[in-house]
Amino acid sequence: MKKQQFIALMYGWIVILGLILLTSFVLGLLLRFTSMDETTLSWVSLAVGLIALFIGGIVAGVKGKKKGWVIGAITGLGFTLFTFLVQYLGYQQTFSLEQSLHHAGFVAAALVGGVIGVNIFVADKKS
Repeated sequence: MKKQQFIALMYGWIVILGLILLTSFVLGLLLRFTSMDETTLSWVSLAVGLIALFIGGIVAGVKGKKKGWVIGAITGLGFTLFTFLVQYLGYQQTFSLEQSLHHAGFVAAALVGGVIGVNIFVADKKS
């Protein structure tokens, strides 16, 4: 892997981490100070995760400038691996079937984001 693609992955992961931390803080405040219950929060957090990985894939694709589907997929897989390691090493639990399906969606969102990010870059260069 070239240095440019590795830097693109790092940018994507940092954006994802920042968005997840920011929205986790906001959702925590909403859970504490509103009547929002945990079932609603689970659907909202799934949507936030998909959007965060999509945006992270776009950032990685723009920075990588080529092979957007590969960069996006690796961005999503890196997030999934990080989440799995925290859950397994910290809580001694593996992914459930539901979590596996959510993470498959996360990888797909990052992949699509990577493809779009590369093509945004190509469209800007042709203009």
